[in-house]
Amino acid sequence: MVSEADRARLEALEKRIAEAKQAVEPPRSTKEDQYTQAQLAWRMVIELVAGLAIGFGIGYGLDRLMGTMPVFLVLFIFAGLAAGVKTMLRSAKEVEMRRAAKAAKEGDDGRGH
Repeated sequence: MVSEADRARLEALEKRIAEAKQAVEPPRSTKEDQYTQAQLAWRMVIELVAGLAIGFGIGYGLDRLMGTMPVFLVLFIFAGLAAGVKTMLRSAKEVEMRRAAKAAKEGDDGRGH
């Protein structure tokens, strides 16, 4: 059995621990959120351009080797575009999952359990 005095001491200790955690972890500012949004935007642009560049390189190389100038170039540019868009969508889904997990975690912390 836990006495009322022990229970009160535990509650006081939990309160002090929560205050100490808040002091160590300052709240994020909106400037930091904007910075992460810019990072996400650049990441997606780079993924799209990288897909296009790789497709261009492979297509151009194959056309030079086989002497069929625009055929493989066009095909691999479209393939690179598709790969870049697929990678961008995967990145967006990953970011959305992180945000959902963070929101769920903050919801759990807000209840005090």
